Amino acid sequence: MSFTLRPILRQKKALAGLIIIVALWLMALFAPIVAPGEPGARVGRSHQPPSIEHVMGTTKMGRDVYRQFVWGARSSLSVGFATGIAITVLGTAIGLVAGYAGGRTDAVLDLATNAVLVVPNMPLLILLASFAGTVGPMTIMAIIALTSWPWGARMTRSQTMALRNRDFVTASKMIGEPAWRIIFVEILPNLTTLIGINLVGSIIYAIVAQTTLEYLGFGDPLKVSWGTMLYNAQNSSAIMVGAWWDIGVPAVGIALTGLGLALLNFTFDEIANPQLRSGPALTRWFRLNRARNRELELGR
Repeated sequence: MSFTLRPILRQKKALAGLIIIVALWLMALFAPIVAPGEPGARVGRSHQPPSIEHVMGTTKMGRDVYRQFVWGARSSLSVGFATGIAITVLGTAIGLVAGYAGGRTDAVLDLATNAVLVVPNMPLLILLASFAGTVGPMTIMAIIALTSWPWGARMTRSQTMALRNRDFVTASKMIGEPAWRIIFVEILPNLTTLIGINLVGSIIYAIVAQTTLEYLGFGDPLKVSWGTMLYNAQNSSAIMVGAWWDIGVPAVGIALTGLGLALLNFTFDEIANPQLRSGPALTRWFRLNRARNRELELGR
């Protein structure tokens, strides 16, 4: 384990968040073992409450909610994490190029970033999804990724502009280092915490955006996910008939995922913002890190 990860994982918030996310991913990956059978198969009567036979009840169509919840986690987590990674990579790449290059390149990329930022994100997502009609997970992922990168690009650009005038970057330029090496070797490692915050926030947003689109009926009804579960529950008037489990189970899954990621994000925030730092492990790590930096400066 790296020197940086050790104090992070000693934090109770980060560890709790990691346990939640890993548990959900293991459940999704081992869905055929955890919930064997076809999630769309009819297994009982309409809207049966939770029981020994069906631990999370059944839907209006008599489908097992537990089985749908487990299999739906595969789609929701896969699309959420893949989209979050795509948003982060796209935003980081654009922000790095704009912030380091400056001049006309920065002006063009900044104009494109602002053009996407001025359009309200969720209405834009709904508009694009409505043009596409019923869309699958890959299309939803593409729509979210292509409309959600500007925030990360904006933050990365500002930090890159601050770093490009630092002494170590200037020294690299003076000895003739190529631009790609300066960006990836000198600047990018100093943006690790910012990228981590952007990644976690993007994953949370992607899961919520995917669920929203599917809840509004833009998702593929043949694909089981937490969003389509909510859509089907709403169409079957689950709340009106008292079938709280039909809508409550996928909602809890989304909330747990958001909680786990938020707990991880709190620790990244503490690293990025000195005023938020707390906990003996992080305190010792920051003190030791400052001491090492002073030794390096004295050694120069």
